[in-house]
Amino acid sequence: MRETISANNFADVMGVSKSTLLKWESNGTFVPETDGEGRKFFYVDKLSDVPEIHKMRNSRWEEELKTMPLRPYTAVELFAGAGGLALGMEKAGFSHVLLNEIDHDACVTLLHNRPQWNVAEQDVRTISFKQFNGKIDFLSGGFPCQAFSYAGKQGGFNDTRGTLFFELARTVDEIRPKVFLAENVRGLAAHDGGRTLQTIRNVIKELGYTLVEPRVLKAILYQVPQKRERLILVALRNDIADSVRFKWPDPYHRIMTLRDAFFKGELYDTDVPQSDGQKYPEKKAKVMKHVPMGGYWRDLPLELQREYMGGSFELAGGKTGMARRLSLDEPSLTLTCAPAQKQTERCHPTETRPLTVREYARIQTFPDDWKFAGTLASQYKQIGNAVPVNLAYAIGRSLIRLFNDIERLS
Repeated sequence: MRETISANNFADVMGVSKSTLLKWESNGTFVPETDGEGRKFFYVDKLSDVPEIHKMRNSRWEEELKTMPLRPYTAVELFAGAGGLALGMEKAGFSHVLLNEIDHDACVTLLHNRPQWNVAEQDVRTISFKQFNGKIDFLSGGFPCQAFSYAGKQGGFNDTRGTLFFELARTVDEIRPKVFLAENVRGLAAHDGGRTLQTIRNVIKELGYTLVEPRVLKAILYQVPQKRERLILVALRNDIADSVRFKWPDPYHRIMTLRDAFFKGELYDTDVPQSDGQKYPEKKAKVMKHVPMGGYWRDLPLELQREYMGGSFELAGGKTGMARRLSLDEPSLTLTCAPAQKQTERCHPTETRPLTVREYARIQTFPDDWKFAGTLASQYKQIGNAVPVNLAYAIGRSLIRLFNDIERLS
């Protein structure tokens, strides 16, 4: 059977909008096939000259899965949240010496699932890491991004004071790990006209580290059924940087969808377990039941569009997140901290309700036995803020390969 990719999933792989895809179709650049139900798709073998598809078809994913650490590599993680990044790194082969997180429920989550982890529940600003100097191989952290001030002329270390990136940089300076990783939203790359990222580059240079050219990684390329993108920064200590090379992970062979997330198959051994979840008010449920799978507010009858959108009905812009129902045949839209916010609706594909906690967790590729502490709202928030586990695992394997190369130098 010939392998296919839906037109929408192809657009996501290419990083273009659906309107761009339609332009390509009209000018003959990429013309999709149409199945008996009117759905557009491409035969993958016809796209073999497209670099993004070529990488997926010729991926070394299975080879990379065999990457094992030559020895236990020690790690410290800041801003650990509910453990998505840490779990992926652990799966790759890192041994965590310390995880720091300020949110109480997230710390309870971490300790419930990994009682052996040393979790420091406190403000990172109050912690000294000097006792780890020279004893830690790897440092990681997804620092929250606040606006930086540019009081100094160079936009360096001192200009980041008061931000949590400064605390990450301070920790790097105190520990002096061989390698560190920082991750953030893709918007950081363009924040303040690129000056924020330039300041971060300057700080990394001041610290005595060499930054690998940052990349925005699409989670859908790494066995994650979600259209989430993260900016990844990897930096090597200068005494090591010239002797080894970091290689970014290869993509998986295909795009995972909500069907993969919710049902037994390649991602999970069972259908998604029952769990708690938010409910729609009766009035909202009456509106949402009219939205087809993969549709949004413009797919409602006109009178319901006006009623649901209110004053926004007349305004320009697609507002495609409003009254949005997900599709089983596509990855989820990026999860937010709550599944039923009006601007970023995440309605279940076939049932008229918000996604449950376990559905949320599967979309982030947490294992089903990873339990979340706190109120329902807190659990959604922890999951929504996490790094997808499979994305972290893919990056972690690349880092383990790098550390193995470093280990062979000594």
